[in-house]
Amino acid sequence: MSSTETPVKRDAPVRETAGGTREPRRKGIRVPAIVLNLIALVAGVGLWAWLASLGVQALPGPAAVAGRAGELIADGTLADDSLASLRRVLTGFALGTLLAVPVGFLMGWYPVARGLLEPYVQFFRTVPPLAMIPLAIVLMGIGEVPKVFVIFLAAFLSSVVAAFQGVVGVERTLIDAARVLGARDGTIFLKVVVPASAPFILVGMRIGLGSAWGTLVAAELIAAQEGLGFQMQKAQIYYDLPSIFVALITIGLLGLVMDRLLMLTERRLTRWQETR
Repeated sequence: MSSTETPVKRDAPVRETAGGTREPRRKGIRVPAIVLNLIALVAGVGLWAWLASLGVQALPGPAAVAGRAGELIADGTLADDSLASLRRVLTGFALGTLLAVPVGFLMGWYPVARGLLEPYVQFFRTVPPLAMIPLAIVLMGIGEVPKVFVIFLAAFLSSVVAAFQGVVGVERTLIDAARVLGARDGTIFLKVVVPASAPFILVGMRIGLGSAWGTLVAAELIAAQEGLGFQMQKAQIYYDLPSIFVALITIGLLGLVMDRLLMLTERRLTRWQETR
């Protein structure tokens, strides 16, 4: 070792520099995620309150929105609207996911099914689900069916591609190794393909859930009498900005809780996967 080189302990983590030399890796201070979340929340509410105090576009402040939320909670309106929207989203999301997974598996596992189904999937992916609302009203009326259908379509199109990519992305060596060991197609599919595709499917479900909530407000334009989207539209007529904010925040909170539940499920089902 030359006199210009700095000795490095064998057991110390090292990193490569631009010049090719190896230096000890510095350990950064890890801040718990919950602390960062709280900091972001406080900063966001503070910025909101500051903008409201400046009178930006008659923006209601956190206190006004909280007061309006208390009124809507007290008379039961917020709970009824939240349950109505949650029921529609869960129904459309569940139906879309349940159909997307087998369709994605068929497209990924069987080339014939891929050739038959992929053009339709890709075609409808370019058509926004909101553009289907007029057609849904004409064909299905103005009841709950067209609302759930539009949400179903948004969730399905997001999830089916993820399931398809999960199947085609399985390493060929795993499948070949299973065949060498004498496994049949059914066993390979259940024991190799499905577990390897699980991370893709769960990511697709998270994207589909976001699409379902994003479509909710427009879906509730179809002659709805209750729901968070319906309340937002009604509040718009009377320029009731605090009520609009209450509905927006409620949608965001419900979507966030459901997304975190999916993340928890993902961690439990994909413990074998290396994460950062």
